[in-house]
Amino acid sequence: MANEDPRVELASIVASLRAYVEWHGDSGSTGFPRGKSEKGDAATAGAPPSPSTASSAPAPAFAPAPVPAPVPAPAPAPAPASAPALDLRVRLPQLAQEVASCTRCGLAATRTQTVFSRGNPEARLCFVGEAPGADEDAQGLPFVGRAGQLLDRMISAMGLSPERDVYVCNILKCRPPGNRRPEPDEIATCIPYLHEQLALMSPRVIVALGNTAVLALLDTKLGITKLRGQWKLYRGHTLVMPTYHPSYLLRPSPQQLEAKRQAWQDLQLVMKELGLTAS
Repeated sequence: MANEDPRVELASIVASLRAYVEWHGDSGSTGFPRGKSEKGDAATAGAPPSPSTASSAPAPAFAPAPVPAPVPAPAPAPAPASAPALDLRVRLPQLAQEVASCTRCGLAATRTQTVFSRGNPEARLCFVGEAPGADEDAQGLPFVGRAGQLLDRMISAMGLSPERDVYVCNILKCRPPGNRRPEPDEIATCIPYLHEQLALMSPRVIVALGNTAVLALLDTKLGITKLRGQWKLYRGHTLVMPTYHPSYLLRPSPQQLEAKRQAWQDLQLVMKELGLTAS
């Protein structure tokens, strides 16, 4: 071997390697097997799982913190059956006292006294007018002058008592100087009192007397001649019959007799609704 040419030996080694590589290619082998070792096992155990292994492993279950059940609020105690009547009899006099001391608008400086209402607050029928006049300002009651006397005759003709069967009030609780028409700001300031009055008494029917009452109750720009004789709704639930104010019916004019006839037709519709018969 010592005398053999080193080139010949190198060529033999290269040929052997080529033959070994070709055998691996033919057999489909891609590497050399390697035995397990403690060092290798320890290294593999601490390594993170491969993506394929991690995706197939079940996710750890985390139980959510228990949510306490809501505590139900105590049910409100039922109101006694007499509560509405009690509110009416207690609150309405309180409201009248509040009106008597009201200074929300300039009419407080010129009035003699406030004018709240007259009649029965538990009645099914309510008449709402415009504002107190000189007689009402002096007596503290609505519709006590000539217009009020005509209104009482109209109520009596319906088969009703002005004291027992109806409730009478106005949009304004104070007299405008010179009996002028109420200003919009005066109406806006005073009408919350009327809204509470009507809410307390809950009439079945309201008769709106004249333009101012119709405007304030129905929030409309239409005049009384276009609306009279037609059922409307106050706040979406209470029937309203617009008709002429008694002071207009007392005013001499070519239309006076026709206006009185139409006003009586309007009241007859109210009577039909309430199941009344004319006296």
